[in-house]
Amino acid sequence: MTFAAGRDDAPIRYLALGDSYTIGEAVEEDGRWPAQLAAGLRARGVPLAAPRCIATTGWTTDELSAAMDAAEPLGRWGFVSLLIGVNNQYRGRGVDEYRREFAALLGRAIALAGDRPGRVLVLSIPDWGVTPFARDSGRDLARIAAELDAFNAAAGAECAARGVAFVDITPASRSPGNQPERIAGDGLHPSARAYADWTALALPVAESLLR
Repeated sequence: MTFAAGRDDAPIRYLALGDSYTIGEAVEEDGRWPAQLAAGLRARGVPLAAPRCIATTGWTTDELSAAMDAAEPLGRWGFVSLLIGVNNQYRGRGVDEYRREFAALLGRAIALAGDRPGRVLVLSIPDWGVTPFARDSGRDLARIAAELDAFNAAAGAECAARGVAFVDITPASRSPGNQPERIAGDGLHPSARAYADWTALALPVAESLLR
């Protein structure tokens, strides 16, 4: 069975788009969820290359889009993942703006995957409101959760409309709220162990896309 976009024996090129959650702020490179996903797929016989990440802590949807513009030409990829939006919510931007800009990014991701929606994987935005940073910030934690739910509903709807796989990792991000081992040392970002929880959810979906 052919996995690669080019030669049958070539690894599948993987582009991971996002923000701090994709770049793995405060964890080692091999602890990032895209790196864990690639390793897990290789262990299952799917020859996914190590990801190229276009991601930086703090990026919003428009900032990711601008970074992609600056990185052009990006070429064609066998697999593309996308996780973006937490900083839109953090900065108080509205869900309508997010949906519009997310939809544009999703279209670009599909194009980068050779116009194959079945080679794109989207992860939902985790809930940073469960972290020590959020609790110490004085912000309304229930409002954070509600706004992120609205953002994720918008992203999920866009994915469904285009036939793109959407993996909801938000419940997993909320359940370990009182487990220090799933929070990185900065008190805000997930630890490698938390990213492993996300990977466990994404792995069977990604495998089904790439088989």
